[in-house]
Amino acid sequence: MSSSIYADLFWLPKSPENFSSLCRSVLEDDHGLGRRLQGLAKYALNGNQLGRLAKVLAKARADGMSLAPLTPFRLGVLSNSTLDFIVPALEATALRHGIALECIKADYGQVIQAALSPDSVINRAMPDAVLVAVDLRYLPLQSTLGNQEAAAAAVSGVLQHFQAIREGVRNNSGAISILQTLAPLPESLFGSFDRVLPGAPRQLIDAVNRGLAESVYGTEDVLVDVSAIAETVGLAQWHSPAQWNMAKLPFADELVPLYADYVARTIAALRGKSRRCLVLDLDNTVWGGVIGDDGLEGIKVAQGDAAGEAHLAVQRMALALRERGVVLAVSSKNNDDVARKPFREHPEMLLKEDHIAVFQANWNDKATNIKAIAEELSLGLESFVFLDDNPVERGLVREILPQVAIPELPDDPALFSRTLSAAGYFEAVTFSSEDLKRADYYQDNARRVTLQNQAGDIDAYLASLKMEITFQPFDRTGRSRIAQLINKSNQYNLTTHRYTEAEVAAAETDPRCFTLQVRLADIFGDNGMISVVICRRTDPKVWEIDTWLMSCRVLGRKVQEAVLREILKHAEGNGIEELIGIYKPTDRNQMVEGHYRSLGFEQIGSEPDGSTTWKLLVQEASVVETAMLVRSTGFETVEIGNI
Repeated sequence: MSSSIYADLFWLPKSPENFSSLCRSVLEDDHGLGRRLQGLAKYALNGNQLGRLAKVLAKARADGMSLAPLTPFRLGVLSNSTLDFIVPALEATALRHGIALECIKADYGQVIQAALSPDSVINRAMPDAVLVAVDLRYLPLQSTLGNQEAAAAAVSGVLQHFQAIREGVRNNSGAISILQTLAPLPESLFGSFDRVLPGAPRQLIDAVNRGLAESVYGTEDVLVDVSAIAETVGLAQWHSPAQWNMAKLPFADELVPLYADYVARTIAALRGKSRRCLVLDLDNTVWGGVIGDDGLEGIKVAQGDAAGEAHLAVQRMALALRERGVVLAVSSKNNDDVARKPFREHPEMLLKEDHIAVFQANWNDKATNIKAIAEELSLGLESFVFLDDNPVERGLVREILPQVAIPELPDDPALFSRTLSAAGYFEAVTFSSEDLKRADYYQDNARRVTLQNQAGDIDAYLASLKMEITFQPFDRTGRSRIAQLINKSNQYNLTTHRYTEAEVAAAETDPRCFTLQVRLADIFGDNGMISVVICRRTDPKVWEIDTWLMSCRVLGRKVQEAVLREILKHAEGNGIEELIGIYKPTDRNQMVEGHYRSLGFEQIGSEPDGSTTWKLLVQEASVVETAMLVRSTGFETVEIGNI
């Protein structure tokens, strides 16, 4: 059961018996087609079903049908293996993650050639990323048994080869590379001594994989750890000698859906689609038993008891996720005081009340509670994962809130945390100090909402926060976080322009650009970087606001007014007379449709797709004041003042 969790994509619902007829009928109406394709991909599909869905996607594209709101992504694929089954699986699986993936294949085995040639099919396509899907059979990695120096040279040569591919892709297409670690073959040469002997195949592969991981860290390129996937399901199951010999398949065809999901979740993470909040059911999920019936002494959540240790593993996983920035919440059908009792009084509980950002224990249905949690945290439902042992509750929430990810769970609670991990909802491609604090940010935000409800008057509430806002131009220190926000922010994002870290770096020194990174602190703590702005000079006296995004955590705190005042101050100092703002609608940013109107801009244009253009005369602008200490630093002069 444990290994089949991965191979069978156990966390996904089983596909319906009429899946084929659903595929045939989905193109009958193009209204909401993107969502319906995504819905079809949310089942545990086998290779044939993924292929069928990929054909539907291809026909929709060929017919010019809209795939909105799916996020388009062009992926070049380089490989030494047969891609005929893998590419359709990638395109169909990406739908599950909200991505309309279009793959461009290089010819079989043309890896380095396609990367280095400026007019290769890959580089001409100008993809968003290139997947370097090679395995150990591609590489000149010869054993150098017992020769440490020769082993180091062999590993270095392979890493240089990968570096040449990455540089070729970057220089010729501007795309990032998605690299893969190498899955070792199950056949050993010396047995366990393979890991000890310098130059033995296993040691060489381990060294290459370490080198690949180290070379990617801190760059824009990302890694799919294929070696870890293969070892999780078992190397003997991963590698099929017969299928390699007959069809040059890099791994067993039955594992194509698993591989495709790992690649797709990585692409989704690149586009900011990873989940951010884990909502926990309590009875028989966080602990064994029903607190309302069994009482504090009767629930199972202690070492020395198999069921208790299984539920502690769930708590341990939740805590680990919180430490890396995932927000925790509770949705339970219980009386509030009863549900909180184990958190407060049970000595074996690992989770405590202060780990939970929002605690919803009542007799409402769980979908209603999850919507309330989303509102309190100012997070979209697409950010949520709901963990519940009860299949009826899972089905109900899945029906009402299809945006929420809800893993199927096995009967044995010992496998709950493993199943949650296998689903990969919280996949990451970067990690920053801001991520470490994110759970606290959202938890503090929930406390602010509580304070606001108590304060009643908005101005009194804002004054009580004692906010301090800091403005800086883009710089090297903030670059990684700026790029992360640009690629992850969806709701409060006026244009949803996506820029790589290299493009952010270019904006730092571009004399035509005025940039802002904005931080906010208050009595509850530091909110970190909460807004990013890029203005481009399109005329000697005009700035066009290319990018304006803001964290939803700080909504309703008049931050946008403070940001506009800062833009106006610098615009005036640079001889700018007009600001031009553009709103480009997506399925996620309707909340900012009236952003420029609320700030006093005049609408001067509109497009059939709903885009609008706005103008503000700098000398005539009037922005409301708010109680906020302002620090403006890193520009030509450092200023501190109040607005």
